[in-house]
Amino acid sequence: MPGGRLTQQERQQIALGLADGLAYAEIARRLERPTSTVTREVMRNGGPTSYRADLAHRATERRAHRRKPSAPRGPEAAQDAYGRDAEAVREYEETLTTVFMASGMPKMMARVMASLTVSDTGSLTASELVARLQVSPASVSKAVAFLDSQSMVRRERDERRRERYVVDDDIMYQGIVASARATAEVAETARQGVGVLGAGTQAGTRLENIARFLDFVAENTARAAEQAREILHSKPGPTDSDR
Repeated sequence: MPGGRLTQQERQQIALGLADGLAYAEIARRLERPTSTVTREVMRNGGPTSYRADLAHRATERRAHRRKPSAPRGPEAAQDAYGRDAEAVREYEETLTTVFMASGMPKMMARVMASLTVSDTGSLTASELVARLQVSPASVSKAVAFLDSQSMVRRERDERRRERYVVDDDIMYQGIVASARATAEVAETARQGVGVLGAGTQAGTRLENIARFLDFVAENTARAAEQAREILHSKPGPTDSDR
């Protein structure tokens, strides 16, 4: 399997694959590359509908030219104590950002979420995110507001009274429960439409089917999240050796 950076020819093959409606996995298989490589490449360069091989190649060259080794900053300065490869960590953070984007999360929100997730403390201040992501404070503020509204981060005050944005082991549970609630709201709105459009009409029947489907999804999603939380977060009981 080839390694290293994508070549211009490979990017042209990606563009052709997207034009033919191929899935990322199929394009990756033809290139003998990991699917994550193709996904990250496309999402970083306009997405599946706007990807252009020539522009993507030039953008990558510009990023490589600008990127210079620098000393670790802020909370991540202790990474070397774990013996981790800083470049591998950075690449993984980009991959995680791409996956969040592919799930429907806007780019800036995905970058903030990925940064918080890979930080050892699970928390960063606004100024730390600005320095880490090299973006404006307004961009961070907007991203955090969105993530907070989706119950994907929480806000805390540290000992210096700075606001910190936090993710923890429970954050995915909170996000899934919030998603289930939103799905249930769509179901209820669809059911209201049945009364407006008429239960015996084609539109009314369609909305009723949508409502029933989404009710089922919302209920089972919330139930599964509760069960997973109980199983994964429960403390193991005493063993025979403890008695």
